[in-house]
This record gives sequence, structure tokens and C-alpha cells, in this order.
Amino acid sequence: MEKNPAIGYLPDERPPVWKLLLYAIQQVIVMFPATVAVALITGFHISTTIFASGLATICFILITRKQIPLYYGSSFSYIAAIVGLMSSEALLGAELNEKIAVAQFGIIMSGFVSILAGLIVNRFGKDSIEKVLPATITGPIAMVIGLTLAGTALSDAASIAIDTAGTVSVADAQIPAAQNMAWIISLVTLLSTILFSVYLKGFLGQLPLILGPIVGCITAFIIKLATGIDLFKVLPETAGSGVFALPVFTLPKPTWMAVAAIMPIAIATIPESTAHVYQLDIYVNDLARKKGSEKKYNIAEKLGLNLIGDGIGDIVSGFIGGPAGTNYGENISAMAITKVFSVSVLLAASVIAMIISCFTPLINAIYSIPVSVIGGLEVYLFGAIAAQGIAIMVEKKVDLFSAKNIAIIATIMIIGLGGQYAFGGNIPFFGIQVPCVAGAAIFGIILNLILSIGKKTE
Repeated sequence: MEKNPAIGYLPDERPPVWKLLLYAIQQVIVMFPATVAVALITGFHISTTIFASGLATICFILITRKQIPLYYGSSFSYIAAIVGLMSSEALLGAELNEKIAVAQFGIIMSGFVSILAGLIVNRFGKDSIEKVLPATITGPIAMVIGLTLAGTALSDAASIAIDTAGTVSVADAQIPAAQNMAWIISLVTLLSTILFSVYLKGFLGQLPLILGPIVGCITAFIIKLATGIDLFKVLPETAGSGVFALPVFTLPKPTWMAVAAIMPIAIATIPESTAHVYQLDIYVNDLARKKGSEKKYNIAEKLGLNLIGDGIGDIVSGFIGGPAGTNYGENISAMAITKVFSVSVLLAASVIAMIISCFTPLINAIYSIPVSVIGGLEVYLFGAIAAQGIAIMVEKKVDLFSAKNIAIIATIMIIGLGGQYAFGGNIPFFGIQVPCVAGAAIFGIILNLILSIGKKTE
């Protein structure tokens, strides 16, 4: 008796239009919280940020010749540098758009760092980058990326409705009850998403990240009717009331101050982007084997092309007023869970994101989703990112009994996680603030190079 063929879509496969649209909406929902969060924290325009993520993704896919299914979104690694620059004494009294314009130039220049790294990989081969970024580094970095977001996931899961000014939308007397209701909503979202992903089969089994949040929103609506506690997010006063409005586009303002503040952060996103490529290579080829495909998807061999595309994404986003970005682990998690790796789906998601950024009712509707619903979803997604780091080391057969490997993995994990929970994500080091993921990656790279001196390749 033959086994049922695996269900899913490989990068060069295209689902029927109605399925494609649903898969694309799912990808937009997944990227939306983190992308918007970066805009809120840095002060960048939300609509512009969403538009930039879609446009940069389209450029990335075209540059990589539709071979690498990744979605480009706003990166948390740049937050400290951007916020520090925009709040510096040199920009005191400047208008918001002027501050953004200055940051844009640094973001554009950071794109050239990724492009240079990609050209080096293309010239000297993937092995050149694997010597610097072996699985003992990319695996733990992927785990750190997921686990440093654990606090964000649980904070959002317990969050009650707030507006962008931080004003709580429920009465003071209702706050304890509202927090309890937030936990209920997040748990319902989390468990329903997990159950849908595990037990639903066929097409519906590929939509858990839409169905789960829908159940969470229905739960929030029932709680609102039954208790009067409204946990849907309050729209900001600046939210558009019309139907259509173009994003606010700004042009970059050249300054060396922005280059010095932002450009070096791009180094930290290279291990992250590398880890994402290895994750994709593992999951895509696993699906290909299960579907009986004889085609080999050599995504890991396209690492240089990926880094070039990532750099182009930064340049495109920065040029129109969007934050610096990276390829999103959340979207990879969504693809790994649903088995939908179709590049066509990501192109559709990019177009939908750009439409949403211009269509006021849509952006308001997505923005109003309860934070606790997003938090429940994040628990699953961020954990999946960490789990993929383990998968990288398993797939690459990392020897976990090797003293060298243990030393590298241990220090990356502790520096990355310790920097997040002891220093809020930025480690004070000789007068500078080092992002914990960047610090962990750089230390791991240096330690690996030191411990590799004099060691012969087996």
C-alpha cells in the first residue's frame, strides 16, 4: 500500500490562485507584528514600513532569480542604533521626517556591507563562509534569535489593549480582570494554532497561522460581549479615516554620523541571514524528498546571492523611508509549519503588504488585532525559530561531545540570552552598546577562528 504523498509547495511550484491568496495573507499576518513593532519603537512611519517590506521583498526575489523563498522585514538588530541616532544631540529639535532621512542614509550604506559579503562568498565559494560561520555558530545564533524574543512573546500574550501613546483602553478597576482575559485569549490562540497545525490535513492544515488568530479574535469578541472588557487595540489618533492614503516617503540625507552609527550593525545580520538560508535548505529538500521529487534545491549554495539580495533590500527600504531589515525567521517558521515554500506566495504577500499600506481600512483592521492574540502566535513562531537552530546542528551532524563545539555553542547562547535579559538587548562594552545577537555572533566567530588554528580538516 502506497503512502499518501506529502502535501506542500516547493519554491518553484505555484498553488491555485485562491489558495495562493490565503497562503499570502498568512505570510503577511506573520510578518506584520515584528515589522510594525520596529516602526513603533524607532518612530518610522507604519504605512511606509509595511510598504517598504513588500517592495524590498519583491526586489530580493527578483535579484535572487526566484530561487530563495524569503520575506524581507524590519530587523530588531538595528533598533538601538537607529533610536540612538535619532535621539542624539545632533538631531535635537529636528522634525521626525528629518531624523528619518538621516537614519535612511546609514541604512542604505549598511546594505553595501551585505552585498560585499555576498560578493566574497560568490568569489571564494560557500566553504569560505562556512569556515567562518559553521553550523556550530549559525545553529546557536538561530536559537538565540528565537529565545531572545521569548520575553516579547509572553509580554504580548499577557498584554491588555493599549494605543500607540501607551494609554490603557480599559478602566483601572478592570485591569486585573483584563489581564486574566488576555491570558485566556493568548492560550486559546496558541493551542488552537498548534492543534490546527498538528491535526488538520490537506489545505486547511496549511492555514493554522490564519485559523488560530481568527479563533483568538472570536474569543476576544465573545469576552467583550460577555464582560465588557475590550482587548482590541485602540487605533491611534493619527489613524486615517479615509479609504486610500499613500505612505509618507522621505529621501535620505547623507551624513557620516549615520554611517558610523548604523552601517556596522549589518555585520550582525550576516550570521542571521546565513542561518535562515541553511534552515530553508533543510526544510525545502526534506519536502522535496517526501514528495518524491528528484530535483535538488541547492539553496545553501546560493548564500552569496542571498546576502546580495539582503543588501539590496536594505538599500531599497532605506531609500523610501523604511527601517533596515533582514530575512524573517517568522516567515520561515510559517513555511516550515505549513510546508508552503512557494516563491509565488511570497510575491503575492509582498503585493498584499503594499496594498495594505495604502488601504486605510485594512491597515486599521490588522492593527486592531488584540496584542494577546499576536502574543499567543509569537510563542509558537519564536519557539519554532529556536527549534530550527537545533535542526541546523542535527542536519550538519555537529559533534556535541567536542570540547571546541561545546565552548562555541555555550558562549554564543549565554552572551546572546544574557545580553537580552541582563541588559535589555544591548551589552555595555567599553563605552559602546553592543546588540546581544551581534555580540554573540562576533564572539562566536572569533572564538571559532582561534580554536581552529593548527587544526587539520578531517
